[in-house]
Amino acid sequence: MPMTSENREKHKGGRKQKADPRIHRYSINLNDEDNARFLSLFEASGMKIKAHFITVCLFEKQVKVVKIDKGTSDFYMRLTNFYGQFRAIGVNYNQVTKAIKNNFSEKKATVFLGQLEKATLELVAINKQVMDLTHEFEEKWLQK
Repeated sequence: MPMTSENREKHKGGRKQKADPRIHRYSINLNDEDNARFLSLFEASGMKIKAHFITVCLFEKQVKVVKIDKGTSDFYMRLTNFYGQFRAIGVNYNQVTKAIKNNFSEKKATVFLGQLEKATLELVAINKQVMDLTHEFEEKWLQK
């Protein structure tokens, strides 16, 4: 007995019916070259399901292509390590100032803190250069 809308409403067993079921099916055949091209586009899109990818392509919705550039990821890895070292310098800076304050006379402490201040100004200049280079890299090489 075919399922009519009357029978569907009365039927309470089984899985819940979808509001808009996908019942139409299409099939295509691809040669090896086209299949390789399709698979590379599919992988580049980052989607997990081929049917969703095909649907997006057919209806001309914007397809996201995610490209992972090894050079860029390398740059950010090294930049992260560099800033880790900057944080370590900050921790050491605090420890050095405490040690100077506790272990030296006021006159010697002033001399040492003056030297430490010069080194800190150099680090600030280096940090500014790094920030400028990072902005320049992002403008030139990163696609938005």
